[in-house]
Amino acid sequence: MAHQSQQAAQQEMMNRMVAGAVEAMEATVDKELEKYEKMDEDDLEAIRERRLKQMQKLQEKKQEYKNLGHGTYDTITNEKEFFEISKKSDRVVCAFYIDTSFRCKIVDKHMSQLCTKHFETRFIRLNAEKAPFLAERLKIRVMPTILMVKDTNVIDRITGFDDLGNTDNFPTSLLEWRIAQNKVINYSGDLTRPPVDEVKEKKKVVIQRNLRQEEHSSDSELDD
Repeated sequence: MAHQSQQAAQQEMMNRMVAGAVEAMEATVDKELEKYEKMDEDDLEAIRERRLKQMQKLQEKKQEYKNLGHGTYDTITNEKEFFEISKKSDRVVCAFYIDTSFRCKIVDKHMSQLCTKHFETRFIRLNAEKAPFLAERLKIRVMPTILMVKDTNVIDRITGFDDLGNTDNFPTSLLEWRIAQNKVINYSGDLTRPPVDEVKEKKKVVIQRNLRQEEHSSDSELDD
């Protein structure tokens, strides 16, 4: 009997919370409607004009990104191209690879999807054997290694699959989440929780978010 009373009390409390939330939402909607009702034609025209300018600015930015090669996952052939791209695009994700690595091909598959989704960032790949200076300077030893560059500074890296659960079966969303940790791409999800539920072999997934940052605590500035 006591248990039933407790359940009834909890249900009553929940109902009140829901009712309160609905009332708050209705009040917000009413306030917005009231604000629009008080607007005259000039106010509405000003809103439309601002919106039009915002859309035009976004379209111009998208065209600028497209001219810089954003939206594609290109293979660059030398270190000079890497430096040039890093100067022209403020956010760059570069996968260092070698032809004989199967895991590099796995990364290529995921990066090909991410480059079209994240038009704001330039995605490229570079054969490490053709970039000995960069590989040595940035201590790239394991393939694949993904560098995240922002304003010509290397701010983060993913070495091998350590941060991706040490499994070949990780989803694109997990790589996306890991790249987003330092805001190299625009990410609308929860940065504090990796999307590991999508990984088929969950028992192998151990996210080590700060491992590479601890090894490379300072930013590396790129100077050609």
